[in-house]
Amino acid sequence: MATGLLTPEAADRIVTTCRTAIGDSLRSVTYFTRDDYEQVYLREDLERDADLSTFIGHEWRGFKTAQTAYEGSELGDYNYTIRVFDNGFLVRVTSDSNGVFVTTDGLTMKDFEEVATAVNSFLDDRDG
Repeated sequence: MATGLLTPEAADRIVTTCRTAIGDSLRSVTYFTRDDYEQVYLREDLERDADLSTFIGHEWRGFKTAQTAYEGSELGDYNYTIRVFDNGFLVRVTSDSNGVFVTTDGLTMKDFEEVATAVNSFLDDRDG
């Protein structure tokens, strides 16, 4: 499903980063920009039937909305989003130019923090 957004090395790096942080609970990894996306990992037991373009649009708008809404609050800077669903979780880490969302089976808060920190480091390297 390569779109050319990421080199094969960068795609491997983000998948390895996420697998290292959360192991077999990893369901999928999708890298995105405002205009395009690339699903770089989907666990074998899952179907490729998700409407990722709708997800991306929502996650990009959601990031911008959250970043603006909480700017300057006593909570501090916005870091990442966790969404909870019946069959898993979605963790979104986004910068001003790109982002990654990772879907998982059940995790602890420590696991979420670990994967968000690792993905943020990946995005910082891409932005820098």
